[in-house]
Amino acid sequence: MQLYASLSVNHVFALALLVCLAIVVKLLFRQDGHDLEKIMKWSGQYPFAFPLWFGPSLSILNIHHPSYVKTLLTTTEPKDDYAYKFFIPWLGDGLLVSTGQKWFRHRRLLTPGFHYDVLKPYVKLVSDSTKVMLGKWEVYAKSGESFELFQHVSLMTLDSIMKCAFSFNSNCQTDSGTNPYIQAVYDLCHMVNVRFRVFPYHSKAIFHLSPHGYKFRKAARIAHNHTAEVIRKRKEVLKIEKEQGIVKNKRYLDFLDILLSARDEHQQGLSDEDIRAEVDTFMFEGHDTTASGISWIFYNLACNPEHQEKCREEILQVLDGKDTVDWEDLNKIPYTTMCIKESLRLCPPVPGISRKLTKPLTFFDGRTVPEGCTIGVSIYGIHMNASVWENPYVFDPLRFLPENVAERSPHAFVPFSAGPRKGRFFKVLVSVQWQFIVTT
Repeated sequence: MQLYASLSVNHVFALALLVCLAIVVKLLFRQDGHDLEKIMKWSGQYPFAFPLWFGPSLSILNIHHPSYVKTLLTTTEPKDDYAYKFFIPWLGDGLLVSTGQKWFRHRRLLTPGFHYDVLKPYVKLVSDSTKVMLGKWEVYAKSGESFELFQHVSLMTLDSIMKCAFSFNSNCQTDSGTNPYIQAVYDLCHMVNVRFRVFPYHSKAIFHLSPHGYKFRKAARIAHNHTAEVIRKRKEVLKIEKEQGIVKNKRYLDFLDILLSARDEHQQGLSDEDIRAEVDTFMFEGHDTTASGISWIFYNLACNPEHQEKCREEILQVLDGKDTVDWEDLNKIPYTTMCIKESLRLCPPVPGISRKLTKPLTFFDGRTVPEGCTIGVSIYGIHMNASVWENPYVFDPLRFLPENVAERSPHAFVPFSAGPRKGRFFKVLVSVQWQFIVTT
């Protein structure tokens, strides 16, 4: 009986300790949802840079002026080894997180796959997915029922990117049930964001033991198994088809085709693990950022009906009675393109990136940051910098008239980053998607 009482007391004490710890963690690491407002306040006080703490151990020099950004992004400094590590259990060592020779090799192998000639057939894929979404919207319009736009756009972009990545027709926009792989992608995106923002989760052990960590690992297994099975089946198909020319004549080249056929100067390709990492990276960067960007474009146009009407008139003139947009039409909508860019300025899908210095970095004004420091590039801060953009909070597409662009630093507008590690691949693909969907 005495032993039982002792154990009971210990259990109660342990439970009380856990409750107290949970309360302390919540009080210490709670967030008020005003991060961007704080960044803008500090950006006004410090025109070039300011230090920023994430939790008790991670400090970042946050830069938000084109001159500072140019100095950093024209180097080959790697992405930081702190925040990006949270992606590795899901995305592996793909282009998003890899460094050094591996990053250079993969980038060189994938560059031909993002030529415009390869991307042209994607227009029809995006068209098919967009028409499904618009068909659903027509039903809502007739009934007068409201709906959450982002959810529809997110499903549409995921539907499109799955077709572009590995020719997979998910029917995710119309199926009443949830595809396990699609749900896994959503869960993984959410869990990475949660882990970054909840500072105790920065500890691998704490995150592993948490409910969020369990959910993350379960979703990662589903995503990895799905991608591995798709790769296995495609390799069998390519083996039968024998040569690339037959594939090109039979169907469009998807991203997986490009990965499987890529060869370096020694005729060495990518391993199955490398291919899986790049496919998963393609899915994440191509879906998540695209859905966010398109949703904000719709929002900003709705808030500025005079610009929305000009876009509509321009698009109707280009369509000239057609019911869909062709590849060649995308270069005939300059005003719509300016509106897309202005929305990207106001609401960049990726608000910031970071680099870890491997050597000291000196800015144009003589200030030097020592080796080992992490520098964050506030894309949102650059785009809203009042010393660069007049009335930065005003939606004004004319900022992107050629004569106005010529007067600004190229690093004043960096929605896809800049320099050697900029998202050139995804810039091309996502730009096509944004232009097409808005014009449709």
